This record gives sequence, structure tokens and C-alpha cells, in this order.
Amino acid sequence: MQPTRDERPIGSLFSDLARETSALVRTEVQLAKTEIIERASQFANGLVMLIAGGLLLYAALLVLLFAAALGLGQAFDWWATMPWLPPLIVGLVVAAIGVILLLKGKGGVRPANLVPQRTVASIKEDASWAREKVR
Repeated sequence: MQPTRDERPIGSLFSDLARETSALVRTEVQLAKTEIIERASQFANGLVMLIAGGLLLYAALLVLLFAAALGLGQAFDWWATMPWLPPLIVGLVVAAIGVILLLKGKGGVRPANLVPQRTVASIKEDASWAREKVR
């Protein structure tokens, strides 16, 4: 007759506990690795957008400065057309795109985004499960 789970020897119970704990730890480590890689990828994407937005804002600054220089040059010639207006419009559009990229990238670079939340939740569940099994 097979012994029931409650009638097994204590050595067997400890052996099972050690095996299951080892498997659980391996699973949690793999989950943590996967989640950290995912978070690092999100962080890198946010960083790329921050850099791209900064470069576009720098380009916008150069175009706006060029437009300001042309505008000042034309301020004293009332009869000429307004050649500074097109660079000014281009500069404003590029600046708007740069601001959008910076704001979007800023959301992905927050330190809170690097915490492996699923792993933390899973470890808490495992600790609760282990406490129940020990009782």
C-alpha cells in the first residue's frame, strides 16, 4: 500500500521541499532575467528618443537662430519680401517634433521602469505559498 502524503517520512518531505525550492529559485531567477532584459530594452528605447529629441531641438535652435538673423537683416529693408519666415516655420516644426520625442523618451527612462515588478509579485506569492506549506 502506498503511503499517503501525510504518512511519508520526514526525510522524504525535506527532500521534496529542497527539490521544489531549487526549481522555484531557478524559475524565479529566469523570470527576473527576462524581465530585467525587457526593462533594459525599454530604458534604451527611451534613451534613444531623448537623444533624438535633443538633437532635433539643437537643429531647431540653429534654424531659429538663422531665421532670427535673417529677420534682423530684413528689419531695416521694409520693401523686401520676408525670406526669414520659411526658416522660422521650419524651426518651429522641428522644435515641436523634438519636444514630442523628449517627452515620449522621458517616460521610458524613469528608474521605476527598471524594477522587475512581475518577479517581485511572484516572489511574494512564493513566500506566501511557502509559509502556508510550513504551517
